Amino acid sequence: MTRPRLLLDLSPELEHDLFDVQTLMRLDRVADVQRASSARVPDLKRLDADILVTGWGSAALPATLEQGARLKLIAHSAGTVRWLVPKTLVADGVRVTQAAAGMATSVAELALFFTQSLLRRLYAVDRRMVHGDWSGALGFGLGRTIAGTRIGVIGASRVGRSYIELVTALGAEVVVSDPYLHPAEARDMGVDLVELDALLASCPVVALHAPVTHETRGMLTAGRFALLQDGAVFVNTARSAIIDSAALVAELRSGRISAALDVFDVEPLPAGDPLWSLPNVMLTPHIGAVTTHSRRTQGAIVVEEIERFASGVGLRFEVNEANYDRLA
Repeated sequence: MTRPRLLLDLSPELEHDLFDVQTLMRLDRVADVQRASSARVPDLKRLDADILVTGWGSAALPATLEQGARLKLIAHSAGTVRWLVPKTLVADGVRVTQAAAGMATSVAELALFFTQSLLRRLYAVDRRMVHGDWSGALGFGLGRTIAGTRIGVIGASRVGRSYIELVTALGAEVVVSDPYLHPAEARDMGVDLVELDALLASCPVVALHAPVTHETRGMLTAGRFALLQDGAVFVNTARSAIIDSAALVAELRSGRISAALDVFDVEPLPAGDPLWSLPNVMLTPHIGAVTTHSRRTQGAIVVEEIERFASGVGLRFEVNEANYDRLA
């Protein structure tokens, strides 16, 4: 039986981060592994591979492949595939899987760090301390703990669920807004399922973990940000397209709330953006999943999915026509 041809369309740096020697040996056992040229894949319509492994920086695929193209599986080493794989290819029978689950723990941990830092105002304390202002660092008053705090989670995604586990373990009272979460599943998770507006109005901590879909794009409007309590904290490690960024900036400028953001409308964040100078915001450069653990877990998922595909076992993280539009 002819071994499937597998093409790695990854930069050497990303390949190194994703796969250790043992993981690459597993790939070699299941397929004839080849690497894309430095110019990437020159003719995607004629793609002469059965399996394509993609990642950040890979070339987007065409809406259709030429007749006789060999491609049967796309294994994406990151999250959303909507920018990479047209839905028409999925409809035509090309199977797709992605490794977003490998990033969940790392992103959730950053969101937890953000939550703790905002509740204790550690970002502001640190700024005073690095300038030698001990008295100023002591002047922020009493902080708050996660224990006993009502935390609202928008989106019971993989990251959302990992974040829920973390803050629940620390004693938070968690409520969730997600139209796809069944009430019975919410009960099993130990959370209350509420409407979005009720969550925003009742929670001193709001963490955004939803994907960008037709329903969620721009859903956090100025009116909804106005529902937040005075002193509330807002965490976004998901996507900036879900929020009205100008409305958030307006609330931050008022001093009513504070926020921690890892994602932005334009990345890198432009030099003149008002977020740079606001004293009540923490900023990180979209690094939620930038950890060794995350990369190696993503790589392991890719290899496991390819092994399952080669042996005829169902994929664990398949992107199909039914879930294509709502996966992150």
